[in-house]
Amino acid sequence: MVVLFVVLLLAVFILPNVWAKWVLKRHMRGRNDYPGTGAELAEHLLRRLGIKDIPVERTEFGDHYDPETRCVRLSPDHYDGCSLTAVTVAAHEVGHALQHHQGYAPLLARSRLVGVAQKAEKMGAILMMAAPFLFLLTRVPGGLALVIGMAVISFGTAALVHLVTLPVEFDASFNRALPLLKEYVPPYDMSGARHVLTACAFTYVAASLASMLNLGRWLVILRR
Repeated sequence: MVVLFVVLLLAVFILPNVWAKWVLKRHMRGRNDYPGTGAELAEHLLRRLGIKDIPVERTEFGDHYDPETRCVRLSPDHYDGCSLTAVTVAAHEVGHALQHHQGYAPLLARSRLVGVAQKAEKMGAILMMAAPFLFLLTRVPGGLALVIGMAVISFGTAALVHLVTLPVEFDASFNRALPLLKEYVPPYDMSGARHVLTACAFTYVAASLASMLNLGRWLVILRR
């Protein structure tokens, strides 16, 4: 049963990422019937939506919208690519820019939480590693419980960020990017566009599950 449980956990965390990569690669083939690249579509959509002063940049650190610098960043394959994957990912990131422009509350909440969560997660890891040594030095069980409790809270903050991320990603994909793509992508490609958007969303689902599992693991330690 333990082995089966471990296998199921690996499947939950690994398969969505593997499937997402497969879907993205499947639709990466260049298309002669597309009028522009992912970057060109992103720039066009931003102008059309009236979102000013947001540049579209090439990055080596993964596709994302940066709310702090107000910038859409695309990986080289999606920035220069003229494929279904490129234009779909570009539209998704523009969806985040549109969320920010319209004051979409979950995006603003995530932006505030991300910085806090990163610091809290690092602090949690330090506290968990230091807890046994602190206990040996002080011999105070209550102090150890307090340290572990603080660590669990820090990991809980990271889990909260992942939970807030899910509605933000689904909204950017299916409420914002998909309607925009219907005007630029041929009808016979819309099924593929939905697959790309769904695959990207599932990677965030896996990350959320992993974060919740990590939190649960530390809660079990705390109970012991």
